Amino acid sequence: MSREVDVLVVGAGPAGLVAASRLAAAGAHVEVLEREQWPGGVPRHCAHRGFGAWPHALTGPDHARRLTEAAARAGADVRTGVTALDWTGDLALATVGPGGAETLAARAVILATGARERPRAARLVPGTRPAGVHTTGELQQAVHLYGQHIGTRAVIVGAEAVSHAAADTVRAAGAEVVALVTDLPRAPAAAARTLEARLRHRTPVLTGTSVTELLGRGRLSGVRVRHRDGRTATLPCDTVVFTGDFVPSTNSPGAARSPWPRAPAAPPSTAPCGPRGPASSRPAACCTPSRARRRRPARARTRPAPYATGSPPTGAGPRTGPPASRWSPPRPCCASPPTASPRPTASRTSCARRSR
Repeated sequence: MSREVDVLVVGAGPAGLVAASRLAAAGAHVEVLEREQWPGGVPRHCAHRGFGAWPHALTGPDHARRLTEAAARAGADVRTGVTALDWTGDLALATVGPGGAETLAARAVILATGARERPRAARLVPGTRPAGVHTTGELQQAVHLYGQHIGTRAVIVGAEAVSHAAADTVRAAGAEVVALVTDLPRAPAAAARTLEARLRHRTPVLTGTSVTELLGRGRLSGVRVRHRDGRTATLPCDTVVFTGDFVPSTNSPGAARSPWPRAPAAPPSTAPCGPRGPASSRPAACCTPSRARRRRPARARTRPAPYATGSPPTGAGPRTGPPASRWSPPRPCCASPPTASPRPTASRTSCARRSR
């Protein structure tokens, strides 16, 4: 089954919903695809305030609900539970959803798949693989959407604004924040947030410190940290949250492969290679130019011809066969011919010594 729309928006986060609202209000037939069961994106599980227009007094769920309602009022079709699989043309996507597989073509496609935080594996933090390792998104979903228990003591990796939001989520879940750890010389968050964490919540903010190892079997038991001056310490905890360090989401077909063809490859080189001429004129068995550069020209090796001068030794028969000639090993077709060397001859003195 295939359909065609004016504009296809992949992702029903804040960016995708706002784009759909503006385009639908202008009269375009807009369809929004969201793989989650509810539109709104990350703000759905951000319980803290700071969203919306000034004075930014909305919580994340309220902000997501307003954006979804605005897109619906403008006439955009928001479909949830639909995943974009791959490109089937320049502006066509293969999708799958509750109604089965479908191909959607459009005059324009907007990829609004958002961003995500680097997990522990992408940050190359060594150690075991225990339970209790989260990113901010995973933590907020577990606490605000599913009401799961996360642990009792948590270390927050990062000290920016999203790190403080993760610390608030940990406190809302009834756990203690052991410390906020950042390898930067200064905390990147606003000074007021850093002072609030240190003075109001009594939470240390460790700057110039990095997490070097995760400890524990089965469940996290602690993290090993190292200060920039070389000091190391172990922070006992059962939860660690990696925050910040956002990267574009690569779970969409647009991020994995562009629908437009790549630039054509460069034509093969026709530069001459040795005395045989251009590469196109050499037989298929000939070595390639790259191999020819790695090979050295064969050196001439000589073998003295027997009985070059004087008479043959006693008992030797007359010489038969072709005359003795210089011998050299086979050389590659791209190598330069070896330089001829004079034919060695035996002197009368050496022959006299041998006769003795």
